[in-house]
Amino acid sequence: MICNKCQNQAVYSRKYSGENLCSECFSDSILRKAARTISKYKMIKNNDLVCVCVSGGKDSLVLLDILNKMSKTHNFKIFAVSIDEGIPGYRDEALKIVENFCAELKIKYKIFSYKKLFDLTLEESLDLRKDNNSSCSICGIFRRRAFDHAAKTINADVIATGHNLDDVLQTFLINTTSGDTSKIGWMHPDASSNKLRKIKPLSEIYESEIVFYAFTNDLPFQTEPCPHMDEGIRTEIREFLNSLESNHSGIKNNMYNTILKLSQFTNQSIQKEKRTCLICGNECTGKICSVCNMITDLKGK
Repeated sequence: MICNKCQNQAVYSRKYSGENLCSECFSDSILRKAARTISKYKMIKNNDLVCVCVSGGKDSLVLLDILNKMSKTHNFKIFAVSIDEGIPGYRDEALKIVENFCAELKIKYKIFSYKKLFDLTLEESLDLRKDNNSSCSICGIFRRRAFDHAAKTINADVIATGHNLDDVLQTFLINTTSGDTSKIGWMHPDASSNKLRKIKPLSEIYESEIVFYAFTNDLPFQTEPCPHMDEGIRTEIREFLNSLESNHSGIKNNMYNTILKLSQFTNQSIQKEKRTCLICGNECTGKICSVCNMITDLKGK
C-alpha cells in the first residue's frame, strides 16, 4: 500500500475513511485530530496549567505525549499526576513506567494515593463492600475526587484524561442500560464554562488508533489489564462495539455524533443547583457527596 498523503509505504489502513497512511502521516493525523477537538470545545486556554492524568496505560501515555508536543508550540504548561489505588502487583509497574517517561520528557510529576486521601485502598474497599457495587464504580468515585484534589494541589486550570471514543460509547451504553439517563447530560465534551475544566482531548479518536500511535511512536505503556476489569459489563460492551465496527466501518463515529446531540439536549434539562457537601465541604449536587456516601457505606459510620 502507498500512503495517500506522501506516497511513502503505508503501514495503517483507516477503514472508515478509506485512507492508507505511513507511520509519520498517521501520527500527524492523530495529533491534528486531538488539536481540533481541543480547539472546537475550547478545552485549553492561554496560560493554562493542564493536570494530565496518567495511569500508565496506552491512552494516558499517548495523551501525555500529544499534550507535551502541543505545549512546545502553544501557550500552556502540563503537569502529570498518577493515582495509586493500592492494587498489589499491578499499579507499581505502571507508576514506574510513568515516572521514567516523565523524567525522559522533563515533565513535572506527582503521585497521589487512595490510602492517604481516603484512608482506604481499593483492595480494602472491596473487602468492606456490603452491596453489589462493582470495583469499577467504587474506584471511579474515588478516582474522580483524587484527580480533583491533585488539580487543586498543583493549582491546575484543567484536568485532562485519556478517554478515547470507544470509552465514550461504552460509558453511554452502561448509563443507558442502567437507566441512569442523567449522566448522559454530563458526557458532552464542552466544559469551557466550568471553573475547573475536565477535558478529554482523545474523545474523537478510536481506541485502535491510540494503540497504533503508541506502537508506531515506541511509547512505553503497561499492557497488563486491571485485575478487576471484568467485574462490570464494559468488556462485553467493548467486544460488541468492535464486532459492529468490523462489519460496518464508521458505525462508532456515527454513534459518537448521536451521543453529542443527546448529551447536549439532556444537559439542558438536568441542570442542578450546586451545593456543598456537609461532611467534606466539596461541591456536589446533594447534601452529601458521592465520596463521603461511599466511605460511610464502606466503613459503616
